[in-house]
Amino acid sequence: MYQSCRSNQLRPFRRLSKSLIFSLSLLSLATMSLATSLSPNCSGTDTVVATTPLVTFLVRVQETALRTFGEEDFDPKLYVDLSLKFNLSKTQKAFDELPRSGENGTVSVEDLKVFIATYFDDAEDDLVYYDPVDFVPEPEGFLPKVKNPEVRSWALEVHALWKNLSRKVSDGVLEHPELHTLLPLPEPVVVPGSRFREVYYWDSYWVIRGLLASKMYETAKAIVTNLIFHVDTYGYVLNGGRAYYTNRSQPPLLSAMVYEIYNRTCDVELVRKALPALLKEHAFWNSEIHKVTIQDAQGCNHNLSRYYAMWNKPRPESSRRVRSCLWLSYLSDKEFASKFLGNSEKQQFYRDVASAAESGWDFSTRWMRNTSEFSTTSTTSILPVDLNVYILKMELDIAFFANVLGNKSTMESFLEAAEARKNAINSVFWNEEMGQWLDYRLTNGTICKESETWQACNQNQNAYASNFIPLWIDLFHSDAALVENVMRSFQGSGLVHAAGIASSLINSGHQWDFPNGWPPIQHMIVEGLLRSGLKEARSLAEDIAVRWIKTNYVGYKKTGAMHEKYNVQKCGEFGGGGFYKPQTGFGWSNGVVLTFLEEFGWPEDLGIGC
Repeated sequence: MYQSCRSNQLRPFRRLSKSLIFSLSLLSLATMSLATSLSPNCSGTDTVVATTPLVTFLVRVQETALRTFGEEDFDPKLYVDLSLKFNLSKTQKAFDELPRSGENGTVSVEDLKVFIATYFDDAEDDLVYYDPVDFVPEPEGFLPKVKNPEVRSWALEVHALWKNLSRKVSDGVLEHPELHTLLPLPEPVVVPGSRFREVYYWDSYWVIRGLLASKMYETAKAIVTNLIFHVDTYGYVLNGGRAYYTNRSQPPLLSAMVYEIYNRTCDVELVRKALPALLKEHAFWNSEIHKVTIQDAQGCNHNLSRYYAMWNKPRPESSRRVRSCLWLSYLSDKEFASKFLGNSEKQQFYRDVASAAESGWDFSTRWMRNTSEFSTTSTTSILPVDLNVYILKMELDIAFFANVLGNKSTMESFLEAAEARKNAINSVFWNEEMGQWLDYRLTNGTICKESETWQACNQNQNAYASNFIPLWIDLFHSDAALVENVMRSFQGSGLVHAAGIASSLINSGHQWDFPNGWPPIQHMIVEGLLRSGLKEARSLAEDIAVRWIKTNYVGYKKTGAMHEKYNVQKCGEFGGGGFYKPQTGFGWSNGVVLTFLEEFGWPEDLGIGC
């Protein structure tokens, strides 16, 4: 048990082999140089993090497998997650010598199956199960407000899922990293689940919130240690723990993770370890490729950030399944891009798609100029409300950590930065008539103009849950009049449904649109309402949390699993749509449920069914 404000040392990194250090230095060379001087030309096409020869080869295997095995149950990610049994040269030679037929050079099913079995280990083999040192079946002081025995029993089952999702990088990856797309990490990890068999950046925040509810402080710290290792190695936290994710990040929540752990443990050494990485991450998100200046009607300039993946080719993990009317087909990024004639337009489309993946909202009509046409995805031309809220949170957290460590100048600098970003958020995003903060679309998608003049018509007035994410931050939810205004807007937005908050009102078939509800969205809005201190806001927050807990519980009882997302129209139904099959496990779902139960509890006489 941790006592209040007891300082705890981070566990040291496991010793890394010489070959691992050498491979990491090669892999991180391009990303580190880009992270320190990100300044693309006017086309933006030169800002690219090169992939590895192994990833390039595995994409060839992936494309061959699609032709050979067909579309049914095809998961492209499986093939770029495979590990080599032999060196790349030998494996490529054997692949090139496979018998082929027809114009497309199709390999027979039997030949390809034998080749894969002979030359590859399974995709799951590079991470091995790990027994967390701080897991106990029923932690002392676990969810004291949960009085209903049925709910408590289920909560303990959800708690036990941390053991199922805990992994560590195999010795094979540490000894021969060149044979794997999985990137080495110094500490054990908690994976989301199912096809997501590696660590993911923004998922980790809600995993950590759940781990804290489960009193698993050491496991939570290990996750943060791994993400700090990303920053130290690549210059920023990667989207995920694979070589094909080195060209982008994800919503920057590392500071929020450190803040929550510190609040529970008062571990000053964790703060001391994290602060240099957070300063580096803040610089990354304010670099030239991310920063955009908007001039308001009064002539004041405001700096805000956008998503901007360092990639302009099809994503190796793509070749996604797309729903269109009553038929299903597989369309890769390359096939979507075939609608563009020029190479520069195709490259920009690839970058915008990868940037949507960087946002975590992959995919949604938020990023499309035409909500019915995926090829109009233009993520880099949008200033997102939520990204800038996360960076504002980072700035406030850095100021807090600097104060903890007695660094007054850094504290003051970041309080000023936070105040400037708050003003920018209100000047550019706030819509007084709607009572919401709205994404802003740039008139000119290039990043060469020194500034762009704000225009009201560039605000996206469609209802998205992201329009309410600023409530999560103290600078906004501490304003009672503002909270009351935004809460009325939220209640009248149409986003609140029987089983939670919808991501949008547009039923596009994309997974970050209606009728799907996602755990992070429920949590941030609920927590923002709760922290406002207003009685009506707390009541609304608890009502949404109860709906969300019920749909997770009923879904678990029906399927035996926690799900990545849920259908907010139907209690107990998991979500659908998107470009891959619905996933189970599931890290952030477990974390949000445990966090809600810790905060609100569950009375003994309150039923849990729909």
